[in-house]
Amino acid sequence: MFKKPAVYWSFVDDSCLNANWVVIFENADGPALHSDLETDLMTAALTTTELAGVPVRHGKVRDIYDFGDRLLLVATDRISAFDFILPTGIPDKGRVLTKISEFWFNKLEVPHHLISTDPSTVSLPEGTETEPFEGRSMVVRKTKVVPVECVVRGYLSGSGWKEYQKSGTVCGISLPAGLKESDQLPEPIFTPTTKAEQGHDMPMTFAEVETTIGVVLAKQIREQSLDIYRRGAEYARTQGIIIADTKFEFGLDVDELLLVDEVLTPDSSRFWPEDQYEPGHGQASFDKQFVRDWLLQSDWDRESEPPALPDDIVAKTREKYIEAYERLSQEFFAWK
Repeated sequence: MFKKPAVYWSFVDDSCLNANWVVIFENADGPALHSDLETDLMTAALTTTELAGVPVRHGKVRDIYDFGDRLLLVATDRISAFDFILPTGIPDKGRVLTKISEFWFNKLEVPHHLISTDPSTVSLPEGTETEPFEGRSMVVRKTKVVPVECVVRGYLSGSGWKEYQKSGTVCGISLPAGLKESDQLPEPIFTPTTKAEQGHDMPMTFAEVETTIGVVLAKQIREQSLDIYRRGAEYARTQGIIIADTKFEFGLDVDELLLVDEVLTPDSSRFWPEDQYEPGHGQASFDKQFVRDWLLQSDWDRESEPPALPDDIVAKTREKYIEAYERLSQEFFAWK
């Protein structure tokens, strides 16, 4: 049984804002969603934030504010596909990513960067209204990020399946003959990539990783990535979710290696419902596959600016993200 949260979200319009925060909300005109308070709440996607006077870097999803030895990571509701940030956000997606990451940081016995999910634990400008950022903020230790995307694959899918069909390998790693799409691999494999600021991340051999960051650190991130994936996937399976693959990021605080960014979320991983799993084709998912599929079926050329998403795709994607959190955590999503 899910446990009922102590506090419920109520919609806050732009009257709550002040000069310190500038927040752009994007209306979601899909079907109304019913909360446990039996109230129809208007939902909105938070796609842009600005905290006056604080240095910021805007990623595809997160706005990263620099407070010296700490960072404030605000997970917006932006969604990307095919290396484009889409014009339509997914309401509460950032909260789902944050809550799932918080769940794993608390569950996994591994050093990590999370200090608090309360944005007021950093020195915000006086008068800052924090309510719009509840549930989507992480105050973290600042680290020197290791310049390698630590990808772990436990199943044969996506670009790995395409490569396997051509050469019997995934990222140059030889696999047994006769595997089908979505088959579980004999053992999870570590298939690192570069961390590209723009465009695609590119596959790296392990030798290239060793050259980039050193032999000792390369071995450490590979071992930790495989161990975290195995333990996370084992737990997720007990909740009816297959984690087919994922990517991790690590950072160094002096000499201490920390797990950073997001962890085992639908944005960084492929989540499949176990009760629908059937090798031999693509799988149903808890991630943004609804979005990818709709874009592929549209007339978008994947070179120009992407189109806005229809309401039903937004609603279905939001529902799947929330379902993933509730299954993993066995908690109700407070902003549902």
